[in-house]
Amino acid sequence: MSRLHDSGVTPPPPPPRGRRCCCASALCTIVKPFAHAVIVFVIFISIVLGCFGNSSLSSKIALQSLCYAAIVCLCIFTPSSRRERTLSGIFLSLLALVIILVASNTKRSNASSVKGQTAPVIVMFVCNLVALLVYCVWKFCIIVQACLRRIRARGSKSPADADPEAPHTPLKKSEAAVMQTTSFRIEDLPRKFTYDEILAVTGDFGTLVGRGGSAEVFRGLLDDGTTAVAVKRITSYKPVGEEDFLREISIVANVHHRSLVRLLGYCLLQGGPGHGHGGQYLVYPFFENGSLDWWLFNGGEERRRLLTWPARRRIAGDVARALAYLHHECRRQILHLDIKPANILLDGGFRAHVSDFGVSMSIAQDLTSVDTCGRGTPGYMAPEIWFSSLSTKSDVYSYGMTLLELVGGRRGHQAGGSETPDQLARVVRQKMARGELREVVDAAMAASVDEVEMEVVVKVALCCVQHQRELRPSMVTVVDMLEGRVAVDLPPESRPPPVVNFTEPLSSPVALNGGTD
Repeated sequence: MSRLHDSGVTPPPPPPRGRRCCCASALCTIVKPFAHAVIVFVIFISIVLGCFGNSSLSSKIALQSLCYAAIVCLCIFTPSSRRERTLSGIFLSLLALVIILVASNTKRSNASSVKGQTAPVIVMFVCNLVALLVYCVWKFCIIVQACLRRIRARGSKSPADADPEAPHTPLKKSEAAVMQTTSFRIEDLPRKFTYDEILAVTGDFGTLVGRGGSAEVFRGLLDDGTTAVAVKRITSYKPVGEEDFLREISIVANVHHRSLVRLLGYCLLQGGPGHGHGGQYLVYPFFENGSLDWWLFNGGEERRRLLTWPARRRIAGDVARALAYLHHECRRQILHLDIKPANILLDGGFRAHVSDFGVSMSIAQDLTSVDTCGRGTPGYMAPEIWFSSLSTKSDVYSYGMTLLELVGGRRGHQAGGSETPDQLARVVRQKMARGELREVVDAAMAASVDEVEMEVVVKVALCCVQHQRELRPSMVTVVDMLEGRVAVDLPPESRPPPVVNFTEPLSSPVALNGGTD
């Protein structure tokens, strides 16, 4: 059974999605400035024609009004933050007020003269030019700032790194002191990004790789030019409080395991999710193969065939070891509370990494349970969660349901359907008792399945989804079962669960890079 832990089977090559994303992002970076320049030029020509053209007075006023409306759209819809949009709105409102006041006073005092008739056109012409000039200067300053950021990032390497054979020049005492205070950085601590840095990393949010009910995930590149990242932007209509956001950061920042997603950085703006496009951002490593959910449920049999049995067996072991670490090896127990395929990310070697700690809890090691309200995703939540009782065994149940879906290649529970989450477990148990286990195995990978290993994994899953939490094994025991150190038997059939309405809406977070649901 030691093969459950390590397998020499080479996983299939990942789909070339990243290359398409990079090309799309590069194309977007080139097209957007060009489109802005063309729009600005067209507006400028229209403003000039609206003042000095040979058309009638009413046509000139209509054209100047249209130009003003176009400038309003540019200034209101192109900024990336609420503060910029607010300042643009105030500035444009003042210009509109000037147009109305000056034009009305001039027309009243010179109503019968030609000057009085053309005054509104002149005033609108001047105000439109001022607004367009301010917009151009503003955008030019933003471009200059972005270029300076890139130059500083590229120039952050020391001269010795650029040329190893360059002679060493002694630093002055003051310069040495500056180097000592500015170049020191503690590894593995999350970096606090500014909003401008988030914009630079994501290319102004140019490559969307996942979207869910409470967040969006964008692909980006750190300022080192090589590290691909996934930036999670909180967009929930029910804002995530700063306390909950900082709790997720503190939980992820203090856990270190190869099968847990590492938090690279975060950005928290004052005002929360309502600030511009969202005031809360999390920066994670980008995983080439997306989420397990994407492979199992979003591509049909052809995609599931690429997720072979050896790869699925490794995924089961990786997730089990990650949960065992959270439950038993941290200073305080960490309950993930939302284990499901969408929150399991796969790297280029199809190794699993557990993500999304948005509803997690950290409790003392000596506590066996904690009272709280239901957290997680229907279909993966342990029955006791509905009655305000959480423990490490709640994660064990979710892990068992995920194992059954990993083996069967189909969801154990459809939202809004008549099925209850335990029906899949019941069917699997009955098939196993009749010696028909292969009938519940995903047909897309049936040819590569080792029946002995499959039987062990299914028995472990059935032990994990028992309705009495005291009967479920700990995640440490689960790891021992999967790796063959502890024998596993088919558990006795437990009593049916209480009836719960799974169609009621329940808030739950989403996943990184392509794994949102």
